[in-house]
Amino acid sequence: MTSATESFSLEGKLLVAMPSMGDPRFARSVIFLCVHNGSEAMGLIVNRRAPGPTLPALLRQLKIPASDPPALPVRIGGPVEHTRGFVLHSPDYSAGAATRRIPGGFALTATLDVLEDLARGAGPARALLALGYAGWGPGQLEDELRQNAWLTCDAGPELVFSEDDDGKWARALRSIGIDPVLLSGSAGHA
Repeated sequence: MTSATESFSLEGKLLVAMPSMGDPRFARSVIFLCVHNGSEAMGLIVNRRAPGPTLPALLRQLKIPASDPPALPVRIGGPVEHTRGFVLHSPDYSAGAATRRIPGGFALTATLDVLEDLARGAGPARALLALGYAGWGPGQLEDELRQNAWLTCDAGPELVFSEDDDGKWARALRSIGIDPVLLSGSAGHA
């Protein structure tokens, strides 16, 4: 027998922080869920740019030779393991077993392979580079959803890979028919 948590997966969806989000690390954040199952949830904040570094600077720091890499910004993926890198990307690229396919037309690679391929122009067509991730233990995300900390919506590539980080939160809300201006900072239960 499977539990409700195991049969209910938000993998490949977006979490959109409610205005009442108490944790400043997640205020107005949009998180792409890479993993969501009965034992864990893991996602990347897709709308919080890290100050300064871009992919070319990161490649230089890692001493990866680059011919003409895309000038991808680096995002703050979350507060967990903030020095660990992840590339959320279009499904046209794979680093074999190191690439995780995610429902909705996305993939995730967290090895140097993808950075090396991006450096030489052989990487994915679309990519989002993040340092760190957001993680939840068993039942923790479900509890936060019950407490109205998050809304959920579909994750379209146009929203996820957009360079407009400041506009992603409002766009995600509008995608589910919510005007961000009218959204209250206090939540309740029926």
